Amino acid sequence: VSLWLPLALGVAAVAAGQSPLQRRVVRDVLEYFHGRSNVHFLFKERDVDGVIEREDSSGTFVQLRLGLAQTTCRKRAPQRHCRVLESRRRPTCLACYKFDTSDVPKVLDKYHNCGPSHHLMAKEIRQRDEAECRAVEEAGKGGDTLYLPGMFAFSRGLPA
Repeated sequence: VSLWLPLALGVAAVAAGQSPLQRRVVRDVLEYFHGRSNVHFLFKERDVDGVIEREDSSGTFVQLRLGLAQTTCRKRAPQRHCRVLESRRRPTCLACYKFDTSDVPKVLDKYHNCGPSHHLMAKEIRQRDEAECRAVEEAGKGGDTLYLPGMFAFSRGLPA
């Protein structure tokens, strides 16, 4: 019990400091990660860092790195109490999401990349991740905007 308490408090503290959109991104990334065919065990959120959340007229951009820890539970037979395996895989996921400005924000665009921490630090992968996240942040700006009635006005001059 004494081993679980710090972990439970740590996860609760992480979740308490997150905005609703950040928590939504974490849930979505976990769902994406568990949906991969090469993942056979359940993973739990270990930590969230590098959080960026910016708002502009086109919506809210959220970027974060999610550290995961492998548990003892198999993905196909989840149990209520899954113990974290300290010496097992600890992948990291980079997630970039752009939400619109509606009351229930919809995802305009997203990008995730999950892998071993050292894998995500490779220069080529880091550059690709940065480019993908910039593209996600630009979603909803410029040419992607919807046409709304009255956005353009055309008038015809009176006959002379």
